[in-house]
Amino acid sequence: MGQSGNDRRSVVITGGGTGIGRAAAHAFADEDHDVLIVGRDETALKEAAHGRPAIRYLALDITAPGAPEEIVRTAVAELGGVDVLVNNAAVVKRQPLEDVDRTIAEEQIATNLLAPLLLTQAALPHLRAAGGVVVNVSASAAVRGWAGSSVYGATKAGLDFLTRTWAVEQAPHGVRVVSVSPGPVETGIARASGLDDEQIARLRAAQKAGVPMGRIGQPEEIAWWIVTMARPEGAFATGVVLPVDGGAATKL
Repeated sequence: MGQSGNDRRSVVITGGGTGIGRAAAHAFADEDHDVLIVGRDETALKEAAHGRPAIRYLALDITAPGAPEEIVRTAVAELGGVDVLVNNAAVVKRQPLEDVDRTIAEEQIATNLLAPLLLTQAALPHLRAAGGVVVNVSASAAVRGWAGSSVYGATKAGLDFLTRTWAVEQAPHGVRVVSVSPGPVETGIARASGLDDEQIARLRAAQKAGVPMGRIGQPEEIAWWIVTMARPEGAFATGVVLPVDGGAATKL
């Protein structure tokens, strides 16, 4: 990655078709960077890339065998490399401990924790060559209890641990690793987790009550920090877990 904030970079974003990933893709593209968004829903990816020539997309399941290598190959072919990797894709399935299903738990672990690990590993030669940045998108739930979301929260706590560990391991190679840790954000993830309208309304009310700023965040507010943490001007920041949660993490 270049040393000037004006240098064009190659950015890979998982979960880039919707929510925070989509907002981040638009934010990077608006700053004239080349972006590859990755996700399972090709229709959502096409919509996210529509009218933005700097954004390319790749539809696949990031947990599938060979997916990390395919993502990196595509990034090299389409963008010329990987300067910034944003591990954003996540699955949330709300189940209290007594109802946890092994298959659903394994899906969350595979998507939220194992896939970022394997993709970062696959991209590492390119990140090292570029002096690149890894931005892991975790969650403020990782530092608090969240009833019904023990597996999800554990995967995000694990992702923050990877951030700190990779930062130490990769600093000698010129690669920075940071986490952006959102609080409750207005995305489709609650509905995707299987909640109905009434359940979502109750969840949002409870979330707002836990945020000192008294509101839910917007994807663009998280995306701004993802882009900012990846800038060359932030070159002395690594191993950082940055809460962007309206102050929710302060209410422990």
